[in-house]
This record gives sequence, structure tokens and C-alpha cells, in this order.
Amino acid sequence: MRRRFGTDGMRGVAGEEPLDPATLYRLGRALVSTLREERGIETPSICIGQDTRESCRWIASTLAQGVRAAGGRVTSAGVLPTPGLALLVREGEFDGGAMISASHNPWQDNGVKLFDHGGSKLPDEVEARIEARLDAEPFPPGPPEETRLAPDPSLHARYLDFLGRCLEGTRLDGTTVVLDAGHGAAFELAPEAFRAAGAKVIPLAVEPNGRNINDGVGSLHPEVMARAVREHGADLGFSFDGDADRCIAASTSGAILDGDFVLWYAGRAFHVAGRLPGDTVVATVMSNLGLEKALASRGIRMLRAPVGDRYVLQAMREGGYALGGEQSGHVIFLDYAPTGDGILTALTLARLWRSGAGDLDEALAEIPRFPQLLRNVRVREKPPIESVPALVEAIHRAEEELGEDGRVVVRYSGTEPKARVMIEAVDADVVERLVDEICAVFERELGA
Repeated sequence: MRRRFGTDGMRGVAGEEPLDPATLYRLGRALVSTLREERGIETPSICIGQDTRESCRWIASTLAQGVRAAGGRVTSAGVLPTPGLALLVREGEFDGGAMISASHNPWQDNGVKLFDHGGSKLPDEVEARIEARLDAEPFPPGPPEETRLAPDPSLHARYLDFLGRCLEGTRLDGTTVVLDAGHGAAFELAPEAFRAAGAKVIPLAVEPNGRNINDGVGSLHPEVMARAVREHGADLGFSFDGDADRCIAASTSGAILDGDFVLWYAGRAFHVAGRLPGDTVVATVMSNLGLEKALASRGIRMLRAPVGDRYVLQAMREGGYALGGEQSGHVIFLDYAPTGDGILTALTLARLWRSGAGDLDEALAEIPRFPQLLRNVRVREKPPIESVPALVEAIHRAEEELGEDGRVVVRYSGTEPKARVMIEAVDADVVERLVDEICAVFERELGA
């Protein structure tokens, strides 16, 4: 059983368990030991990337100390989007990767995401083996080294070259785009990638100070970017989260376009071009029912996976599918990469638009939107939902009332001490009432 790893790596408040120096040092050792055992590599090589949080420096150096103590080698990629690190591991000489980021969380949090030699996040069972090994590893011999790892300057160029290839020869000359980097890992590379393609870039939130990441900007606040698109008369806008694996877009009118829209817009374009294997798009249980109906109208099936990009990728690989993603803006274009990449998503959307895939606002109007409400409740513990009778009863009542005209999705966050309650139905008032009822049960039974 994994105690420290959630659905997206190991995450928490920087400096507190599991992101305390002793655990991070032992994590570095356990990673090397596991790679050595599973792949027979005597001296595993690990590439470390990070976002812009002030805690990244000491976390990187502590993790590197553990890797080296166990006989591994470390190369730093410096500040780099998570998918950039995944690419470097996949195409480079590295046996594994470690990305230091808490994605869309506030600056006080941080995390470590681990990648295998193929550039994919480690499967649950491998994380479980690392977890089991971690507690047996020795503690650091003294205070952690707080030295800055010198980044390899060639690694950013490799990632930018990959992004350029994904445009498939399409140029963006004459296109004006607003890019909101959320003061995160994309603050330099996203503008560089679009400028290299010929676009005029209006940058937002590209001045990280270690504590302003995701602070009122980025993919959690796409209205900031959308407003700038309208004010500047830009053609497109894109906002990224802290580690730039997510992207939320905006049309010329300022309409906000989430991950569901990207799956619709790219899915129908790929389908017409014969690049959608199985006529299938993979989404999650959180994607709107309207997306499913819109895709079906074009002869495209929508397969739902559990929440989490690793589960989307698993379903894509098992079925041989090329496109999948989450409503949050985490989209996987498997012909290019096995991870969600916010900059790649932005470039692909821009490429399809320039190549005649259709007006974005008109495409948005083709997706019926069922009222959907997602609410979070802080919890003190996360027992199996089916083990709490009051919750089972409340969920069953909601499902009985909705019948076939709605959906109820209740789950725990994999990265925060929260329960997530999502209900979708035809009537918005009914949705809100039922969400209120289930959240009230969570607060009474498990509230923090």
C-alpha cells in the first residue's frame, strides 16, 4: 500500500513529511536501488527538473544527495515543465527522472513525480515497491546539502526542438497569442516556442519570485488570460499551471476552452484526417456528458477512465488510442508524447486552427453543456467511501433521483486532504441541492 504517493507522485507542504529532508534523501536512495534491481543498471542516471517554487532548490539538492549516496548519477535540467523532463528522459541517456513540483498547488506545497526510462510516470506497483524500500534506507549522515545543481544548458534546447517538430511544418506567422505562464515552469519556454513558430506573443505572469506561482494567474484563473485576449485583440490565448502539463485556452472572443473542448476540437480534426485509431477519445469520469454526446454525433466513441493522467494513458495504451485527457486541461497526444504537455497542447490547438479545423467559438457552440458542479470538502481521513454508511446512502439517494439524466462522481483527491463531489444533470438547481446534501454528509462524518 502506498502511504506517501498519491495519484500524481509524492506531494505535501515543503519541509514536512513526506517532503522533509530525511524522507527525500531516502527517496533518492530508494529510487536508485529500485532501478538497479528492476533494470540491472549498476549506476542509474537520474535527470532532475523543477518548477519555480523557492523550496525546489533544497529539495533538488537533498534528493540528489540520496541518489549519489546510493551510487547513481544526477543531471539537472533546471526550471523545466514536467513534460519537458519526461521528454528528456525518454529521448536522452537517462534511466529515470524526478520532477520537483506541486503543479497547481500554492507555493508552500511541493512534490516529487518520478518517471521511468520511457518518460512515463512510474506505475502504481513500482511506486509501491519504492515506498516499501524507502523506510529501510539509511538516514542522511548529516544536514542536507543546500547547493544549487548546475543545469545542463543543452536540455532546454532539446525540448524546444521537440515542440517545433510537433507543429508538423505549420507556421504561426501573423498570429497573436496571449500566454499566461502562472509564474511557473513555462515562463521562458512557452514564449520561446511560440516565437520560434512565428507568433507574436503577449506574455503574462512570467516573473516568478519563488512565492507567486499560481497566485491568481495560470490555468486555475483562465479568466485573466481570456480578458487579455479581448483587450489586445489576440487570436488565441493559453494559460498553464505551475509545471505546465495543463493548458486552458481562450478563443478570440475570450471564451474559455477547457480540456473537454480540446478533446472535441482535436478529436474531430484527427477523425477527419484518419488519425484517430478506433474512432475513440479517452476522457475521465469528470468530463461533461455534453462532450460525449458531441463526439457521438461525429461517430466518435468516448471512453471514460478514472481521474488521473496515468489512468488515461493506461486506457490509451491498452486500446491503442491516440488522444485522451482531462477536463482540467491535461491532454495526451500519444503520437507525440506519453504525457500531458501544456505547451504541446497549445501549439497543437494553434496548428489545427491555422490548418483549417474550424472557428473555435463555432466549435464550442456544438458541445451541449450539462450543468455540472464540483465541490471540495476538507477531510481529516480518507476511509473507503463504501465503508461510511451515511455516505453510501446519500450517494444512492442522489443516483436514484437523477436516474439516467445525470451522473454522481464522489472520490478523494489523490494529492490533497479533500473529498471531491461532482454531480451533473439537466437541472442546475437539482445539481446544487444534491451536491450540498452529499457535502454536508462528508462534513458531518469526516470533516477536518
